[in-house]
Amino acid sequence: MTVRTRVAPSPTGDPHVGTAYIALFNLAFARQHGGQFILRIEDTDQARSTPESEQAIMDSMSWLGLDWDEGPDCGGDYGPYRQSERKDIYLEHVNQLLQSGHAFKCYRTAEELDELRAQRQESGNSMALKPSDLKLAEDEVAKREAAGAPYVVRMMVPEEGVCDVEDMLRGVIELDWSQVDAQILLKSDGMPTYHLANVVDDHLMNITHVIRGEEWISSAPKHKLLYQYFGWQMPKLCHMPLLRNPDKSKLSKRKNPTSIMFYERMGFMPEALLNYLGRMGWSMPDEREQFSRDEMFSHFDIQRVSLGGPVFDVEKLRWLNSLWLRDLDVDAFAEKFAAWGLQGDKVKPIIPHIQPRVEVFSDVVPLAGHFLAGLTELNKEQFEHKAYDDDKMLATLQYGLWQLEAIRHWEKAEIEQRLFALAQQLELKVRDFLYPFFIAIAGTSATISVLDSMALLGPDMSRARVRHALDILGGVGKKKMKKMEKEYRGIAAAIDAQLSAE
Repeated sequence: MTVRTRVAPSPTGDPHVGTAYIALFNLAFARQHGGQFILRIEDTDQARSTPESEQAIMDSMSWLGLDWDEGPDCGGDYGPYRQSERKDIYLEHVNQLLQSGHAFKCYRTAEELDELRAQRQESGNSMALKPSDLKLAEDEVAKREAAGAPYVVRMMVPEEGVCDVEDMLRGVIELDWSQVDAQILLKSDGMPTYHLANVVDDHLMNITHVIRGEEWISSAPKHKLLYQYFGWQMPKLCHMPLLRNPDKSKLSKRKNPTSIMFYERMGFMPEALLNYLGRMGWSMPDEREQFSRDEMFSHFDIQRVSLGGPVFDVEKLRWLNSLWLRDLDVDAFAEKFAAWGLQGDKVKPIIPHIQPRVEVFSDVVPLAGHFLAGLTELNKEQFEHKAYDDDKMLATLQYGLWQLEAIRHWEKAEIEQRLFALAQQLELKVRDFLYPFFIAIAGTSATISVLDSMALLGPDMSRARVRHALDILGGVGKKKMKKMEKEYRGIAAAIDAQLSAE
């Protein structure tokens, strides 16, 4: 048997360090066994998936040295490797399940589903909806079908009992069927959910081992059941421990930068970041901290993975990166620094913005130094402005951050459109509105347009600097955050309506 592993990220945002972590262990396992590692793009969420995000995933993985043998860019014998291009395959398999009675069409409305969940909750049952809850009488199904009502396809699941799932690290895990809902397999738009596409693709691509995050343990019974329904052999499962923040909470962008490209923009060496990810729950036999990718592969043993939640600590990563930097000789350091910050394709887009403003070359750094910096050196006093009190400053930056996170295509026009619409909703003059963003992004308002700066810095660094500014200002507590979220929902709805009307 040829070992075949895969990583299957969704192109719906910045490439996540958690994706790189899982990809590394899949690649290491494949290389240990002389097998193949596959990159598959799970872009069934058509509303959020973008080509830019897909390209960022591939760029970030290539930067880290996570080389795949098959994928959307290089092809292979089991393509296509984008789920959006496999729609007919999924439909064929859904029809098989419908014909065998292992799935059913569900015409329930959103209101009916809410009512069913409320009824289960009142009776003390789990919120998992079962076929017996969801199925309508045949005449009602016929009536809704004749009216062209939308429907989804759901899988049949047991109402009670226990499902045994074999895990490479945990042994047998017992999961209660009462907690498993009649999972949607095909959405009303005709696109599959992750659960169906994942099982079908893993089987058709001959995946032998599925190494994924432990958050998928609860979904394993559904996947095992689908393999049984199709009469297929299930790959071996290995659920990796989740990455944690230093406070042991699940790794999140609110507490830690999570974009791989953020670390590239910060000037971390890819070898160091990959080294650090390799230390997440795993160790070399001699316990040394610093090791290369190939050294990890040659000593890799999946059974050395610890189930304790590994802590992703940026300060520890910086220390490890410093070891890699100190190992470089002068020529190598100069070469790598120039490749990081002074390459023509990175510098040239900045020049048109600063050239009209400079008289001598020494004027460049004060104007454009923030393009070669990491998180901006800030203090609270820099944000003082006559248009703001403390609460309004925090709200403006937080709402601005949420607008920046909503941008699908990171271009100046869309950044401007969203931020200016927010300024209008907050009844702020554009100049006053942009002031805290100038400080967050560049540390000063005496520089080029902050919109141009954000477009050039990219989404990962721009958003990280706004989050950093919020931290410098004291952050937003849970109580205040809930209030902001409630207010923002109305603001966001008004902005979306405004933008769709333009």
